[in-house]
Amino acid sequence: MHPSSVAHDFAAAFNAGDPAAVDAVYEPGGLFVPAPGLTVTGDARRDANQRFLATGQPIRITPRHVYEHDGIALLIVDWTIGDIEGTATDVARRGADGRWRYVIDNPFGISQAAPEPRS
Repeated sequence: MHPSSVAHDFAAAFNAGDPAAVDAVYEPGGLFVPAPGLTVTGDARRDANQRFLATGQPIRITPRHVYEHDGIALLIVDWTIGDIEGTATDVARRGADGRWRYVIDNPFGISQAAPEPRS
């Protein structure tokens, strides 16, 4: 499985509107950065992703760069959800089952500010 599969798995779960499937794309302690300077895990990660799911808009992704070494990958992924867009800087790890999961999901990468998702 290629490391970019994690981004495609996330998009498929997101576009299905399935919060549990979205959360399964993360390692149990995986970190989500819903806005620059704000990091969340666990229930707070699920809640933050739910705000994006609540827009009802599909996500479109285009992996730009993927660098993998020894079961760890850095992914740079362009994405859009309606009129919200960003370039993610993500870290993923290959699990014992061969699946890639997010360790760090930073959807706004180097952006200075993240727009609030609108419902």
